[in-house]
Amino acid sequence: MTTPTSTMKWLIRRELWEHKGAFFWAPLIVASVLVLLFGGGYLYAIIANPSFNVHVSGKEVLAVNGLPPAVLAKLAAAAASSYLVITAPLFFVLPVVVFFYCMAALYDDRRDRSILFWKSLPMSDAQTVLSKVATALLVAPLATMAIGFAASLILLVVGLLGGAIKGINLIAPVLANVDFYLSPIYLLGFLPLYILWALPTVGWLLLVSSWAKSRVFLWAVGAPLVALAILAWFDFLAGRFAGVSMNVKWFGEEIVARVLLGVFPGVWFGEVDGAALAQQQAGLDGPLLLGTSYATLLTPGVWIAAAAGCAMIYGAIRLRRWRDEG
Repeated sequence: MTTPTSTMKWLIRRELWEHKGAFFWAPLIVASVLVLLFGGGYLYAIIANPSFNVHVSGKEVLAVNGLPPAVLAKLAAAAASSYLVITAPLFFVLPVVVFFYCMAALYDDRRDRSILFWKSLPMSDAQTVLSKVATALLVAPLATMAIGFAASLILLVVGLLGGAIKGINLIAPVLANVDFYLSPIYLLGFLPLYILWALPTVGWLLLVSSWAKSRVFLWAVGAPLVALAILAWFDFLAGRFAGVSMNVKWFGEEIVARVLLGVFPGVWFGEVDGAALAQQQAGLDGPLLLGTSYATLLTPGVWIAAAAGCAMIYGAIRLRRWRDEG
């Protein structure tokens, strides 16, 4: 017996099969390049520079490469808490993949007429659209995180082994640091925040994808930018001749930016307290980053934008029920 849960699973699998290159191969290729560049470059630097040494007095290490043990402890703490940062470029690939996936998700079905086949199956329009939402907001980020974590571990192991070979042994201090094990959990903790901030963009792109007959990119990106330009022009005229302002900045930040940039991880850092982040010492303070990030949820604008995103997703579901022309 087919259940809604099993149907949703198969729909998500369909999305992964059809977009394996975007969701899996693109981040995997970027991660491989990072491993080769950073890992290979580090190994080459060690081989090419044999001047690393350890200064020992009896059995006590006084300094490694001129660094006192206290500094080495800070380096170990930084490595344990920040090793995931090296794969940050992966999270520049994620928004590009999600953006173009959502923009084409419903339009392509109508363009190649496959929508007629999918509508003949025992699945609702809501299930179809929500499977695409789940793929964009949950599956794609999780896949990127998993690949990024694996690449980070490889680079960390290469770094630690290379340092140990040259006498800078940080393996034990890093493994003994609790942040080494908590960092992936901290990263995963940003996922609910990402989902909330990305909802307006995903909703807008799916709405346009379900409605536009052609040139989806121009409608999805051009329409908000043209509206902003028109409003800016009227604001200029109103300010020049009537001395009033139409608050274009608010429209640009709260409307245009929300519907176009929400899928970029960390977009919420524009709202956090920069002074609190500046207090960090060695490495990254995961709890501090999470706390300051989730503090943005105290602003009503985040929830209003998320509600608007849900409303646009509902609109995309309704539009898919009747707009099935090519």
